[in-house]
Amino acid sequence: MNSPEKISVVVPVYYGEKTLDEMSQRLISTCNKLQLSYEIIYVNDASPDASWEVIRKLNSNNPNIRGVNFSKNFGQHYAISAGLAEATGDWVVVMDCDLQDVPEEIEKLYTKGKEGFDVVLARRKRRKDGFLKKFFSRLFYGFLSYLSGARYDASVANFGLYRKSVIQTINSLPEKNRYFPSMVKWVGYKQTAIDVEHSKREEGSSSYTFKKLFNLSLDIILSYSDKPLRLTIKLGLFITFFALVFSGVMLYKWYHGEIEVLGYTSLILSIWFLSGIIILILGVVGLYIGKIFENVKDRPTYIIKEKI
Repeated sequence: MNSPEKISVVVPVYYGEKTLDEMSQRLISTCNKLQLSYEIIYVNDASPDASWEVIRKLNSNNPNIRGVNFSKNFGQHYAISAGLAEATGDWVVVMDCDLQDVPEEIEKLYTKGKEGFDVVLARRKRRKDGFLKKFFSRLFYGFLSYLSGARYDASVANFGLYRKSVIQTINSLPEKNRYFPSMVKWVGYKQTAIDVEHSKREEGSSSYTFKKLFNLSLDIILSYSDKPLRLTIKLGLFITFFALVFSGVMLYKWYHGEIEVLGYTSLILSIWFLSGIIILILGVVGLYIGKIFENVKDRPTYIIKEKI
């Protein structure tokens, strides 16, 4: 008799002490319903609350619930990477700890995956977030889609089902900047997305402020796209073309006595404008050099303080 497939559920944890008990119960119930062996991997991203103590308690009652504790806060996507490195299942589910990702929807994802898909993404058909959260999310994904050159759907986040081979490929990627959706897009495989239910946040609020989303999008763009550099080249060509046309028009008018030689004001404005463009371009190049510097230092992507 064949042994049942194993599913690994990877959950980055930050301020999760009030949701982890319920989440564990619902995940176990869902896996039992699907007749799957399971492991639940909670990665505590140095949460200031008692999340790690709750994970310890859950592990003492059920060895299929495992925990990874970071030495400091590295960020959600680094926590996901740490969980993926620990996962041993035939399938891996990634989801958040706030219960907005509905554990029971794993059944839909798994059923779709068994149709031959390697990646099944969860598309939130009715997001239960506030207006500002949805607005900033759309702004973030729109900005990211334009500058990264890849299409990102604001209704799709980390929640999804991933075949073991996909996770092994993602784990083999050497880059230091870890943004899970971008890595999933890059590795390819047979992917699809299905509609799932999305719950209202019952505890706390999102840790992603507009500033954090902006910084995250900047990191992603610098790590996964050279489009900003290409845009600076286009900007330089446009300014050069405009300057040549403008100079030609001014010389023509001067030659025919229509205007006098341009004076001090226009000269100063031109210098200030072009200086600003040069500084902007140097800033973009500097950001890319900074990313190279971070990678060549070859520091560990994250530091694990403790595992259970």
